[in-house]
Amino acid sequence: MSVRFILLLSFFTIGMLSAQKKNPKVDQARLEKRIFDLAKFGLQENGETERVAFSDADIEARNWVVKTLKGFGMTVTIDAAGNIIGKKPGKDASKKPIAFGSHIDRVPHGGNYDGCVGSMAALEVIETLIENNIKTKHPLEVIIFPNEEGGVMGSRAMAGNLTKAAFPVVNATGYSMGEGIMRIGGDTTKIKDAIRETGSLAAFLELHIEQGGKLEKADLDIGVVEGIVGLKWWDVVFTGFANHAGTTPMNARQDALLAAAKFIVAVNEITNSFEGTQVGTVGRIKAEPGAPNVIPGKVVASLEIRDLSSEVIEKVYQAIKTKTEEIAQASHITVEFLPLDTTSEPALTDPSIQKEIESSAKALGLTFQYMPSGAGHDSQDVSRFAPVGMIFVPSKGGISHSPKEFTSAEDMANGANVLLNTVLALDKKLD
Repeated sequence: MSVRFILLLSFFTIGMLSAQKKNPKVDQARLEKRIFDLAKFGLQENGETERVAFSDADIEARNWVVKTLKGFGMTVTIDAAGNIIGKKPGKDASKKPIAFGSHIDRVPHGGNYDGCVGSMAALEVIETLIENNIKTKHPLEVIIFPNEEGGVMGSRAMAGNLTKAAFPVVNATGYSMGEGIMRIGGDTTKIKDAIRETGSLAAFLELHIEQGGKLEKADLDIGVVEGIVGLKWWDVVFTGFANHAGTTPMNARQDALLAAAKFIVAVNEITNSFEGTQVGTVGRIKAEPGAPNVIPGKVVASLEIRDLSSEVIEKVYQAIKTKTEEIAQASHITVEFLPLDTTSEPALTDPSIQKEIESSAKALGLTFQYMPSGAGHDSQDVSRFAPVGMIFVPSKGGISHSPKEFTSAEDMANGANVLLNTVLALDKKLD
């Protein structure tokens, strides 16, 4: 072998390694394998997985994640709320961390991808950086939030919004939130220690399945999330007069259920009358006394409105309220709107991070669109103390919270590569 050939081979090898370091890519097969490995925790005889927060399966899966992070050489802690935090030092210890992650708990009878894709992609990003010998200027943090499905518990605690009033709430495991925090290694007596100060993170990124069908329908690879919608709930109480269904003439009735039915139609029509992506839903209705031979005298219906703008939510609500009062007056009944505590304000993602996600998608040759998130996520609470960005990947058939939930290995890898490239871009640009 000639000296010239050896030199050429050396230059070629160095060039390949340099290109690999400059444009690292995640290992698609490894990422998918981790999704399957995670699904083994809580695997049932029917082939489906059950892993509700605080369950034995949840604890086993969390231990596996901790072991994996430690295997990467990361320092791992569990804060007072049960958040798993893996830390990788950067070149400049004075810089604030760039964090990314999601959750691994599931709803009862859920799927293998909701939250899990973002969590396993976070592990894959760390391993890819290690393989390519890339050390960022900023420290990095992988955060796996607990009990996202039961009220974004971990991220709420970080934002200082988890109070003792939430501790008695019991989930499908039979454990209360307070008991669950203790089971997973947190400490309810020190819950305030989990609070992160405003500005303590340089940025936070969350990769997640879309949980809808917009990306698949448009044949797009990536969703650049503009924000997580706010939502407001009301109980709408219709009060008429219960009377005999056989002896009361149609024109003499004070039928609360008939008025409620007209209200449901009005919610749909009015919500659609506004431009934008707002949604309005009546998801629950209860009629009293509930007998087939009695005209309903009282009905309690739910009303939920979601949008990225609190102003839009209020406009839609006022229009629905005005129309419903007209319906009530014409029906000779009364109506009352009772606001519920289960509300959240819209959380907009950081515009500069949106642009970096877009740039990363373009550099990778991926198609994308800007879109809101209609579902709540941990990023919603993290946005209270740090700039956030969210990346969506397609959900097959728009299915989520179901064993039929599915996102392809290619789509997961596309999202993980966008996450990786965005982390590296932010590392260069953020002070």
